[in-house]
Amino acid sequence: MIHDVIVIGGSYAGMAASLQLLRARRSVLVIDAGQRRNRTASHSHGFLGQDGVDPAVIARDARNQLEAYPTLTWVEGEAASVTGKRDAFVVETVGDQTYHTRRILFATGVTDQLPQIDGLAERWGRSVFHCPYCHGYELDQGRIGVIASGPMSMHQAELLTEWGAVTFFINSVLSLDPAAQQVLEQRGVMIENTAVLALTGEADVQLADGRTLSFAGLFVAPTVTPSTTLPTKLGCTIVEGPMGQMIAVDGAKETTVRGVYACGDVAQMPHSVSLAVGDGAMAGLQLHRSLVWPDMHA
Repeated sequence: MIHDVIVIGGSYAGMAASLQLLRARRSVLVIDAGQRRNRTASHSHGFLGQDGVDPAVIARDARNQLEAYPTLTWVEGEAASVTGKRDAFVVETVGDQTYHTRRILFATGVTDQLPQIDGLAERWGRSVFHCPYCHGYELDQGRIGVIASGPMSMHQAELLTEWGAVTFFINSVLSLDPAAQQVLEQRGVMIENTAVLALTGEADVQLADGRTLSFAGLFVAPTVTPSTTLPTKLGCTIVEGPMGQMIAVDGAKETTVRGVYACGDVAQMPHSVSLAVGDGAMAGLQLHRSLVWPDMHA
């Protein structure tokens, strides 16, 4: 069997794209490894109609809705290779299953590269966050700590003053010039130069001089990379964005390889569930149109 589209990655963007295609009665095969980026978070915010809902519930309900369509095939597994060309792609899984398709959609998400600070990874998505629009309101205007990880951290610290009193931990990552320091201070940001040793408690920062500072929540700007190297091996161009690497796509969500599309966190910045769903829906529409009008983007 030749599927119309194989979607690699069955999280929010991949499912949103699949829904558009299924409603056009197209054959869609989703390959999903079950590694949602927000799997450690207990609540999703900022998504209209789903504000405050457990993201696992959103994903489960979405999959249940997709499975009502008879042209869906869902494979729980991991894609190992993608070869071929437009209208004749071959996808092999880690379990040595082989599938054929006319189009490929990468909705694989990204991997967060976090600072190597003891206790940070364990609190990621629970009391250490990256998106103020997703998690800032629930901190109830309490004290917020921002731990520097790169140039974007300064902007993160400046923006987060909308949600509470901010302490910015430089942690030997940045060197603030006088102008940058003035901008932060004018926004009320307290700048802390002492090195961070570890995170303890709920959201406590242990410093090298023996102090421990407590916060309502902590923020870090991670560096992201695509969660799989398959797009690179297939020849898709990878570009550097403000938060890290992503797959280059055009306005139709097509990559630099004909017949291969990408959507969600792996193909756009910034990131959130609602933005991923919107981007996935657009990718699904564009994929369908490429099947109806094959020369549309030639």
